[in-house]
Amino acid sequence: MDPYAALRYKEFNIFLIVRFAMVFAWSMQFIVIEWQVYSLTKDPLSLGIIGLMEVIPAVSMALFAGHIVDQKEKRNLLITCIAGFSVISLGLFLLSWPGLEDAWESKTILYSIYALVFLGGFVRSFLGPTIFSLIALIVPKKIYPNAATWSSSTWQLASVLGPALAGFSISWIGVHWSMCVIFGFSLMALFFLFRIPRKPIMNPKLGEPVFQSLRDGLKFVFGNKAIFGALTLDMIAVLFGGAVALLPIYAQDILHVGSEGFGILRAAPAVGASITMLGSTRFPLHKNAGKKLLWAVFAFGVCIIVFGLSELFWLSVIALFLSGAVDGVSMIIRQTILQLKTPDNMRGRVASVNSMFVGSSNELGAFESGLAAKLLGTVTAVVFGGCMTILTAGTTAIVSPTFRRLDLQKDIDEHERED
Repeated sequence: MDPYAALRYKEFNIFLIVRFAMVFAWSMQFIVIEWQVYSLTKDPLSLGIIGLMEVIPAVSMALFAGHIVDQKEKRNLLITCIAGFSVISLGLFLLSWPGLEDAWESKTILYSIYALVFLGGFVRSFLGPTIFSLIALIVPKKIYPNAATWSSSTWQLASVLGPALAGFSISWIGVHWSMCVIFGFSLMALFFLFRIPRKPIMNPKLGEPVFQSLRDGLKFVFGNKAIFGALTLDMIAVLFGGAVALLPIYAQDILHVGSEGFGILRAAPAVGASITMLGSTRFPLHKNAGKKLLWAVFAFGVCIIVFGLSELFWLSVIALFLSGAVDGVSMIIRQTILQLKTPDNMRGRVASVNSMFVGSSNELGAFESGLAAKLLGTVTAVVFGGCMTILTAGTTAIVSPTFRRLDLQKDIDEHERED
């Protein structure tokens, strides 16, 4: 297959710019918030609460958001999501105004940050399913795997640059003006999104009762062994392997590398994942996808253990880099499974379930890591998470031979014949 097939569609290139700007802004914002909150509190649990504040609305609204996405026009819905994120970014910019710490108590600032993160969780519950559904309306089915790879690669590239710039910008221009940069990128995403025309609604059951729609979506996901297996495996791995939530502690108190070192540590996993994803455009991962996904999750757990035990900055960076490289394999395979095996009229609901399983497990993982660090100590918490990830991969390989034998080549061939 042509490795640049999806890039030959103008609208898809515009979509990639929008996705890059949004992921860049969101990932940079999360890092700046982490740094500000830990600087205010010096409490590892406060880092976990950031994730909890986002995951509560994201999970509670996920299924309903999927129903709305399947019922509404995708381009305008995405505009609404990005506009909501821009308002939240503006609020965080104002909260970090110089001198506010003298005028307000630290707890007031902290709770205000948590409140805006909470609102961001509602936005995120709609954002992921809308983006997932929009891709399928921009490119033909036969190049879904290539489009998914480029979309995921763009996500990872933004995840590299966002955290890296966050670490350096905190050092160079401070938290306040870093928030201003984030707000600017959200406006850029809005500008380019208006260049994509509105798309048709593919759902033949417009006006379907909400609960019937949600029941159909859940029935489909839980009934599809490939989708359900991939989501479950990734959810548990991410839930217990959430070491990145504790990076402010490693940067400030264990490795002693400051905000710039924090930016490098935070960017290292995304650098590894980006290299994997760019390589996968020429060397597809759809053959023997089940085995590759299981080995990737196993290797991810090993990398997390090495990072947790390391007291050397260079070794920590390498461990995080490799964790990102193998996580990139997992992400590509999961996204390819979802794109190939989800019908057009259910994309919003399936993507919402995905956000509940995988996306929200990032925040739950952050909370789990923060709580475990509070109770067990930071290093013990990270090593425990890595061990649980390895155990998950091994257990899945033993109890699910069907998933272990999963191969996506047949699905790709069927879509090529349809087109």
